[in-house]
Amino acid sequence: MEILGFVWNNVVPFLFVLTILVFAHELGHYWVARRCGVRVEVFSVGFGPELVGWNDRAGTRWKISAVPLGGYVKMFGEGDAVEEEGGERPLTDEEKQVSFVHKSVGRRAAIVVAGPLANFLLAIVLLAGLFGIAGSPRLLPVVGSVQEGSAAAAAGLQAGDRIVSVAGEATAWFDDLRRIVAEHPGMPIRLVYARGDVERTTTATPRTTTIADSAGIRREIGLLGVTADPGEVGYMRYNPVVAAWKSIETTVAMSGRILGYLGQIVVGARPADEVGGPLRIAQMSAEMAAGGLVSLVNFMAILSINLGLINLFPIPMLDGGHLVFFLTEAIRGRPLNQRAQEYGFRFGLILVFLLMIFATWNDLIYHFKVLDLFRQLIT
Repeated sequence: MEILGFVWNNVVPFLFVLTILVFAHELGHYWVARRCGVRVEVFSVGFGPELVGWNDRAGTRWKISAVPLGGYVKMFGEGDAVEEEGGERPLTDEEKQVSFVHKSVGRRAAIVVAGPLANFLLAIVLLAGLFGIAGSPRLLPVVGSVQEGSAAAAAGLQAGDRIVSVAGEATAWFDDLRRIVAEHPGMPIRLVYARGDVERTTTATPRTTTIADSAGIRREIGLLGVTADPGEVGYMRYNPVVAAWKSIETTVAMSGRILGYLGQIVVGARPADEVGGPLRIAQMSAEMAAGGLVSLVNFMAILSINLGLINLFPIPMLDGGHLVFFLTEAIRGRPLNQRAQEYGFRFGLILVFLLMIFATWNDLIYHFKVLDLFRQLIT
């Protein structure tokens, strides 16, 4: 029973999340390939022996395979010949019309980039659903800490106080508090706050500080000297149009943060042991599933963005590596020779394999602390 409980609580959430993300990615490749006139022979969720499958009208074999750790789309005509029982034969003119390698560079690039784009689109859809149904998480105007010697300390504010209004304007969210205070540098403002069940009033004079925006323009703002309580979170629902736009903004911003984070690791500004692999993803999937549907869907959106970005890296074996080959072909007017492409894919395979080993090592050593557990067993 304990094993069944472990599988249900840990393995099932991980496989559920992974299957959704991989299906969306491969569906992107499949959909654009069909729009470009390429025959798709196989659409597989998972690897290995087929468990169940069926053929559609276009001749594609849809199947669920035994090893649910990924998936693939196999397109017709990945070379200039077709394998048959008696050996290989050249493609006919009709077969070239539906062959992937005989499509233009632009169409092949569109098919390849469609996978990562599908992951970004999935993230946008998931986030839009969250913003429209559950709402977007926002910090409530509750004081988490008060800086010593600040305007808030002089006004008598304490951790746990809930700010009701500032300068006569209601504060529904902590961002409202921050904005209003910033608009009153050095000016006394009236604060209404609740401490427990008692509502109180005080006056604070925000400290003046000078900041520069992205254009280098300097301006003065007011600072109260408080931080938000991270445990005090509310949810704001949006109408479908606003929810869709907010989800796009969030996806773009999150992509930028992920790339910045990876860049910091590359230059050594952040420790590389923060990188997680499949075991960490499985652990977090279980934790998010235990936290409820909202947490799980939000985690899926973040993972989908990660998957889309990683596949765009210019590494052979990944979609980004294919795009580099296509760009080279477009510039040269002809594709790289077969040997160069083969060496490139071998290098990419080795690099991806080493990255997987590195991420799994981080999972075992830093996240699951396997060495510490081993030491406890032998001492």
